[in-house]
Amino acid sequence: MAGRTVRLVLLVGAAALASGSQGDREPVYRDCVLRCEERNCSGAALKHFRSRQPIYMSLAGWTCQDDCKYECMWVTVGLYLQEGHKVPQFHGKWPFFRFLCFQEPASAVASFLNGLASLVMLCRYRTSVPASSPMYPTCVAFAWVSLNAWFWSTVFHTRDTDVTEKMDYFCASTVILHSVYLCCVRTVGLQRPAVASAFRALLLLMLTAHVSYLSLVRFDYGYNLAANVAIGLVNAAWWLTWCLRNRQRLPHVRKCIVVVLLLQGLSLLELLDFPPLFWVLDAHAVWHVSTIPVHVLFFSFLEDDSLYLLKESEAKFKLD
Repeated sequence: MAGRTVRLVLLVGAAALASGSQGDREPVYRDCVLRCEERNCSGAALKHFRSRQPIYMSLAGWTCQDDCKYECMWVTVGLYLQEGHKVPQFHGKWPFFRFLCFQEPASAVASFLNGLASLVMLCRYRTSVPASSPMYPTCVAFAWVSLNAWFWSTVFHTRDTDVTEKMDYFCASTVILHSVYLCCVRTVGLQRPAVASAFRALLLLMLTAHVSYLSLVRFDYGYNLAANVAIGLVNAAWWLTWCLRNRQRLPHVRKCIVVVLLLQGLSLLELLDFPPLFWVLDAHAVWHVSTIPVHVLFFSFLEDDSLYLLKESEAKFKLD
């Protein structure tokens, strides 16, 4: 295939097709994958492939068919560039250079660093904030939910499968909902625990319905995006309103204001959908990198706020 001069058949009417991206709908790509699988993915050829495949690749679940798709993706990209066309996407993704077993190296590393930052800040929070602080259990739970989400984000960007994709999406939704719950507890729940408990039950019901629909009915990317954006806007508006009302009395809430504004601004990076620079760094990876200091700042706010609440509760206890 690589030795032939092939004129690309550019497909039109993509919106009318049910699935796939421009690159993986190309006859050149499909013919390349078919020939590669026939040549390498059965019988003695498959045994040879498995015998020379690095252990880290097999552990990550990379198969002979996956290797064929990867090699044929670059054959197709080369033909596109040779004829002056824009780089196409394949199976909903831009082409990335695979490093070791990492399918999207920059996003995987950035996700890992976000998780590491969350872990470091969790350890710092647990060291500096006594467990008797009113927000301690909710903040620690939020940290563990965030760590879980960044773990699955790292796994997903290392190896994209149906399972890792769903876990990445579902855990991200869980973080957003838990942030809303965290805000509810801080703004309402400390004075009205019953309200926080009822709201927690509602959020759990929403998460269950969301995951059930995407798992059992249809995995609708548009719906998932709309749902997360809607909850995210509610979360941002709630935090921002409370912070602005208390910025004079509680100077440390300025950190939270900065976090909310930064997250809204940085989310615009996701709209910059461009082919990865050096076939490694795309807009999604840049967004992941940019959120690392935001997590550090938010946990710093939670630490300051928890210590303030502890001091306030101790003062009230002394008065009583």
